[in-house]
Amino acid sequence: MPEEEVEAYTPRHVSRSLHVELRGVDTHVLCWGNERAPKLFLLHGWMDVAASFQFLVDALAGEYHVIAPDLRGFGRTAWQPQGYWFADYVADLDALLARFAPGERVRLCGHSLGANVVMHYAGVRPQRVEALIALDGFGIPGEAPERAPQKLAAWLDSLDVPPSFAPYASFAAVAERLRKNDPRLPADKAAYLARHWAAKSDDGSVRLTSDPRHKRPFPTVHRLQETFAVWRCIEARTLWVAAEASHIAAWLAEGDAQRHDGDRLRGVRERMTQIRDARLVTIADAGHMLHHDQPEAVARAIQAFLA
Repeated sequence: MPEEEVEAYTPRHVSRSLHVELRGVDTHVLCWGNERAPKLFLLHGWMDVAASFQFLVDALAGEYHVIAPDLRGFGRTAWQPQGYWFADYVADLDALLARFAPGERVRLCGHSLGANVVMHYAGVRPQRVEALIALDGFGIPGEAPERAPQKLAAWLDSLDVPPSFAPYASFAAVAERLRKNDPRLPADKAAYLARHWAAKSDDGSVRLTSDPRHKRPFPTVHRLQETFAVWRCIEARTLWVAAEASHIAAWLAEGDAQRHDGDRLRGVRERMTQIRDARLVTIADAGHMLHHDQPEAVARAIQAFLA
């Protein structure tokens, strides 16, 4: 069947869309389920949107009030001309919880970038987090301090050339690109996601809704020991969910100058020792977008942990 004729995935649970102001930023939030049910906050990854969790929400058994924002600069949340900083995502989460769960201990789940955000939040606000789930997001490789000059210079150079994304001819073309990046993604789900990842422009082309400023390099060196210091303050019981076919484990091992010696998750396991109450599960036949590839398996892991 040609891409143009693929029928989009039909959600089992329809989301509610709303806009709230968080720290002065117009923020788009999707909510699913009964508002009286236990809350579960979901944070998406880099170049993703809240609607990316639709398949996971549909796979969850039992009742949850799921709350998932488009992070600043992604989806239908406002763009920031001055760029994007990791600490802002942590502060935005703090504001989101104050808005939707004031004074409550919360359950947080994030994927990739979102996983790193929720882990940092749980370390700096340990009293606020009851349970913590990281989906294929376990920090980033550490960097040597000697790289500081070149990193700052590269960032300065990037300010002179405004970044951009190439337009697409149609939503079907966006769906095709999504499937190229993730061959396990079914065609109907790709067609569904394309309508949330992109929007039609006045000239008739289809463009990604994310701010291309996210493509700019980081100006600072990542100091891994600082991340570990934050993680050691986490009090919540923690679940790390790794995808067997993901590139993340190898990326971390290379950055940490480690060899996996037959255990490709060795570097992940070593990092997990920085968290006092953590466990690891793996999802078979899944890449980095494990919540797209195997939503039922991810949902079962989450439910078993939360139970």
